[in-house]
Amino acid sequence: MKKMYGVVAFTVALAGATLLLKATTKVEAAAAPVGIKNVVLVHGAFADGSGWDAVAKILEKDGYKVSVPQEPETSYAEDQKYTKAAIDAMGGPVVLVGHSYGGSVITEAGNDPNVAALVYIAAFALDEGESCASIETAVPQASKAFKPDGDGNWWIEQDHFAADFAADIPTEQAAFMAIAQVPISTDAFTHKVSSPAWKNKPTWYMVAGSDRSINPIQERMMAKRANATTVEVNSSHVAYMSHPKEAAKLIEDAATHAHVN
Repeated sequence: MKKMYGVVAFTVALAGATLLLKATTKVEAAAAPVGIKNVVLVHGAFADGSGWDAVAKILEKDGYKVSVPQEPETSYAEDQKYTKAAIDAMGGPVVLVGHSYGGSVITEAGNDPNVAALVYIAAFALDEGESCASIETAVPQASKAFKPDGDGNWWIEQDHFAADFAADIPTEQAAFMAIAQVPISTDAFTHKVSSPAWKNKPTWYMVAGSDRSINPIQERMMAKRANATTVEVNSSHVAYMSHPKEAAKLIEDAATHAHVN
């Protein structure tokens, strides 16, 4: 009987230790990130929100609440509407992130009082009176494959899409992006920013050093004048897809260090 009692006691103790370990593990997994908890990821021209998949998964694993609005790129006003709706739905301070043309969108949408920080990923951090078109004209990008159609939209020629837009992601993925691309309207591409939020909000920037869609010289210029905390990766235009860990790290840095009113 004594031996049986000892076995039972040991089993109970072991079960208790297991429960304690599980409880501790659960608490650690549920630990909330320090600083801002909400992130809105805005896609750019010729792409859609699905490209943020890897970045979003990293952020969610690290405890962040993520939203990826699917702005239609039919007009600058419509894209602002979709982005601001996503910001409002978060119900608290937000880190607002934009890729490419999405940078133009967040430059205005970032004036929302709930936006605490801006993060540009190979994006247009435009100044007052500038548009995506004017930046591209000032220091042209390497690609010559951007073409207008007869309906006021711009596309990337499919045969050049991978090389000029997404050279460092899997070939099959780039090929599908080419046939599934979202065209950008002339209105969105030529809209002039009137009130750049980066003049009043802390800003972070990722330069894509091998970008053929926005000249890296322009990216460095925009990052510098925005006084942005800047990192550079040797990447094609889709730096957030080819370097998701680095992109997520930059976003989390913004979330941790931005001041919340």
